[in-house]
Amino acid sequence: MTPEWLDIGAASDIPLRGARTVPVADGEEIAVFRTGSNRIYALVNRCPHKKGPLSQGIVHGDSVACPLHNWIISLSTGEAIGADVGCTPTIPVRVISGRVLICRASVLERAA
Repeated sequence: MTPEWLDIGAASDIPLRGARTVPVADGEEIAVFRTGSNRIYALVNRCPHKKGPLSQGIVHGDSVACPLHNWIISLSTGEAIGADVGCTPTIPVRVISGRVLICRASVLERAA
């Protein structure tokens, strides 16, 4: 592990087709998702539409449905899917030896 990456816990602590959140001091909360195929993604925890908490949405495939108005957001790009237009910032993520790491610089940008 390098100092450029923050260890936020075990991948197994994130439920399949679910999410956990990471608070950022003076910044925007990060949502870390685990898909049914065991892929890990991280996004800023807000929908581009009305800022709904994406971590509370339903994960299906490699996307999440916002719990407020059902906008579908790609977990890999942060882009709204379908007729909706908007983007949620993504956070680079790695999984090493079962541990989830997020990019420190991206998290600090969110706090700036």
